[in-house]
Amino acid sequence: MRRSVLIAAAALALALTARAGAQQPPPDLIIRHARIYTAIDAHPEASALAIRGDRIVAVGDEADVLALKGAATQILDLGGRTIVPGLTDAHGHFTSLGSSLQRLDFRGVKSYDAIVAMVKARAMKARPGEWILGRAWDQNLWDDKAFPTHEKLDAAAPDNPVYLTRVDGHAGLANAKAMQLAGVTRATEAPPGGRLIREQDGTPSGVFVDGAQRLIAAKIPAESDAQLDEQILLADKECRRLGLTMVHDAGNTKRAIDAYKRLADSGALQTRIYAMARGSLSDLAPFFRAGPIANYHDYHVIVRAIKIIADGALGSRGAAMLDDYSDEPGNKGLLTTPPEEVYAETLAASKAGFQTCIHAIGDRANREVLDVFARVQKEVPGAKALRMRDEHAQILSPQDIPRFAQLGVIASMQPTHCTSDMPWVPARIGQKRTSDGAYVWQKLMKTGVVIASGSDFPVEQPNPMLGLYAAITRQDVNGNPPGGWAPDQRMTRMEALQSFTINAAYAAHMEHELGTLAPGKLADLVVLSGDVMTEPAKDILTTTVVKTMIGGRWVYGA
Repeated sequence: MRRSVLIAAAALALALTARAGAQQPPPDLIIRHARIYTAIDAHPEASALAIRGDRIVAVGDEADVLALKGAATQILDLGGRTIVPGLTDAHGHFTSLGSSLQRLDFRGVKSYDAIVAMVKARAMKARPGEWILGRAWDQNLWDDKAFPTHEKLDAAAPDNPVYLTRVDGHAGLANAKAMQLAGVTRATEAPPGGRLIREQDGTPSGVFVDGAQRLIAAKIPAESDAQLDEQILLADKECRRLGLTMVHDAGNTKRAIDAYKRLADSGALQTRIYAMARGSLSDLAPFFRAGPIANYHDYHVIVRAIKIIADGALGSRGAAMLDDYSDEPGNKGLLTTPPEEVYAETLAASKAGFQTCIHAIGDRANREVLDVFARVQKEVPGAKALRMRDEHAQILSPQDIPRFAQLGVIASMQPTHCTSDMPWVPARIGQKRTSDGAYVWQKLMKTGVVIASGSDFPVEQPNPMLGLYAAITRQDVNGNPPGGWAPDQRMTRMEALQSFTINAAYAAHMEHELGTLAPGKLADLVVLSGDVMTEPAKDILTTTVVKTMIGGRWVYGA
C-alpha cells in the first residue's frame, strides 16, 4: 500500500511535468537557488519551481524553470535555503491548541508544588468564582509519580473552581470548589468509560479519568462565539509559524466546523483543516445526511471523516490492554466507547461515505478497532476505499500488526508520543509487550502500511521539527538513549518527511492535491532555515521556518 501511494504520486508528477511543457501563461512566481525536497522517490530533489495562481506549474532544474519567466514574473532567490512540501499534522486538536495558549501551561513542570504555585498566582488575579483552567501536567515527571490530590489546590484557590487537564487529555484534577459545583461526593459513581481516583476512605481525590471528566466539564462555562473564533485564529497563527499548512483536526462539534467555514469565508483562517466530526450517532446524523464535504473554500475546510475514542491513554492507565498493567495489577484500562457503539457509528459513517478514524492506544483497543473495521468492510461495499484510520496505534499485539495492511487501515501515529513515553513504558506494560508492539513504525511499514504522522497537539508540542527528529532518532531532545530507543523502528529521513507530507495527504484523500512538490499540485510549501534531510539530527531541533506558503500566498514570513 505505501509503495503504491508513492508510485502513484510520482506517476502523476511526471505526467504533469510533461503537460507543463505545453504553451501556458508565464508563472507569477519563480523560486530559484533552492534545495527543494519534493517528497517523491522518483525525483526527490530540484533547485527551482514555478507557481501560477494557487498551483505549482513546474519543478526542476533552475535553467529549465527560469525559461518559463514572463515580463511580470517575480523571481525569488532563496540563497540555497531548503524547501519542503507544506507539512501536515495528521492528528491535532486545533481549537484545543488555541485554548491552551490562553490557559495555564504545565508542560515540563517538574513538581506538583510548582503547579500549585502557578494556580495560586492566577487565583490572586481572578474574580471570585471564576474558573481557573490549565493543562499538560504529567506526574511521570515528578519525584512522586503518584496521582496528585486536591488539597493543595484548595488552599491555593479557595474561592475559585480549578480544573487542570493531564498532558494526554485523558485525566484531569479538580479542586474541592469544582467538585462541589459538580455535585461530586463520596457517593458519586463513575460514569461508563470513566474512573474516579479515590482516597482510602472512598472520597474522590480530585482526579477524574476519561469519561469521568464529563462530571466536571459539564460545569465549565462554554466559550462564546468570539472566544471560539479567537482560539481558532490563535491556533491558525501558530500553525503557519511552524510550517503546518494542513491539520487533521481530530474531533469537532458542528459549532466548531461552522466556525471554520465562517472564518475561511472571511479569509481569516488560512490553515487547511481536515475536520473529523465527533459525537453520538444522533450528533453525527446531520453530517451523514448532508454528505461529505471534499472541498470548502479552496480546500480550506474538508469534512469527510468522523472521530471515535475507543480507549483512554497509557500515561493515565486508561488505555485498554489485553492483560493487566505491569505496574497496577488488576487494571486493564478502559474501553471508553462500547464496541457495539463503535461499530454502529463506523457502519453509519461508511454507508454515508465518511472515513472513520478511531483513537486506539492499548493492544485490546487496537484489536477491537480492527475487528470493527473488518466487520464493516464485509457489510458495506466500498468501505475499504474510505481509508479507515487507527489513530495512535501505540501498543499492538504482534498478531494484529499484519491486519492493518490486510484491511487497508492507515496508522495515524505521533513520533513524539514515542519519545515522550519511552522512559516509563516498560514499567507500565512490561518489557515483552514493549519490545513486541510499542510504537512499531518499521514493523507496520514493512507490511505495506501507510503511516501518517502528527503530534496530537496540544498533548505534544505542535512543532513538526520535533516530530521529524523523533521519527528518525527515537531519542529525546538531549540525545538519549544513545542510538535511539528500539532503533530498528526508526524511520529514514525520507520516510519521516513523507509521513508528514504525502502520507498525511493520502490519509485525507488529498494526495492528488497536496503532499508533494509537483506540477499541478496546490502551492503549499515551507522554507526552512536548515536542511533537515542532511544536517546532523540534533540540528533539526533548532531548524526554524523562514516562510510558509499556502495556495501560492505567503502566510508567514512574507
